[in-house]
Amino acid sequence: MARQSISLTRPNDEWLKAQVVSEEYSSKSELVNDLIRQARKAQAHVDWIRAKLDKSESSGFTNETKEQILNQSKSLLNG
Repeated sequence: MARQSISLTRPNDEWLKAQVVSEEYSSKSELVNDLIRQARKAQAHVDWIRAKLDKSESSGFTNETKEQILNQSKSLLNG
């Protein structure tokens, strides 16, 4: 595992220490790694949504009404 040295603001350092003291995490390193994992997962979700939006935007527009789109969606879901 790579070793890093980081500087933290006092409030962030105190928050990290409090998480370790409460035994939520066994060390600051474990907590920082968990926070990074959560951020990476969130970014992957944002990237997925962005890709879906890009695909939708590039597929063009429709002249159908909201009701027509809703009915089509319901019929597709119901088989």
